[in-house]
Amino acid sequence: MSETTHDSAPPRDVPLAELAARHGLSVSGARPSLPGYVRQLWGRRQFIVAFSQAKLAAQYSQAKLGQIWQVLTPLLNAFVYFLIFGLLLGGRGGMENDEYIPFLVIGVFVFTFTQNSVMSGVKSISGNLGLVRALHFPRASLPISLSLQQLQQLLFSMVIVLVIALGFGHYPSWLWFLVLPALALQLVFNTGLALFFARLGSATPDLAQLMPFVLRTWMYASGVIFPLRHMVEEKDDWPSWVDASLLADILAANPAAVYMDLVRYALMDGTFAESVPMITWLYALGWALVVGVGGFVYFWKAEERYGRG
Repeated sequence: MSETTHDSAPPRDVPLAELAARHGLSVSGARPSLPGYVRQLWGRRQFIVAFSQAKLAAQYSQAKLGQIWQVLTPLLNAFVYFLIFGLLLGGRGGMENDEYIPFLVIGVFVFTFTQNSVMSGVKSISGNLGLVRALHFPRASLPISLSLQQLQQLLFSMVIVLVIALGFGHYPSWLWFLVLPALALQLVFNTGLALFFARLGSATPDLAQLMPFVLRTWMYASGVIFPLRHMVEEKDDWPSWVDASLLADILAANPAAVYMDLVRYALMDGTFAESVPMITWLYALGWALVVGVGGFVYFWKAEERYGRG
């Protein structure tokens, strides 16, 4: 009896990984390289935009006033803050209504942009597990599209902000164009933050319950409602070891305060806008690069783990 040989049979001592690589096979769901991941995201750009628009349209679909709540919610928040901090507690830092009301409205709308981006990012993976498990696509598409959704909502709301600025005597000038780079930098920062918390939220869904308290604390520490530097430096009962000026500088350099102050500088006249230092633009650029790039890389490193378990 002649022995039959099979030339196509692999040698038994060849490692399976080497054999798979020899025939062009790769691990299912493996994380691509960082440049390859960026290319995948660019290839899904139409999906990212369409998903953000669909989420925006569906957000208030059950409410009778529909998309009007995009503007009405932050306006009502600003009204409540005005009653409590502007009238009852005297937290306006010496500003009259024609300066304080635009100051407050801009702060609320711009901070809401960051706040909603973070909250959307936390739930972007855990809240879309069906989509994540059913289809293969770069998972960063979800937090990025949700940040774009919040940008679209803010741009819609900026019409009201401009009307309020005009109504209180802050007339258009070339500085108004500075709103565009300020919001562009904030979008990069917000997207990085959303990506960072998307990874954390995918592993710990309870983080979504904690974040409102963290964000509320951040809001009070960022000068959304009152002029931060004035309130810190005018406080006269700090402990002896606290340098009020240094503390004010640190708080003013935090990203939420930075992006709010840049928009206020662009749209407002008066003493507050004049007090915003030019170094604020460097802070804005630095925060956008560090958090935007860092958040993206941090999210990418766990790409193969999303939707599993």
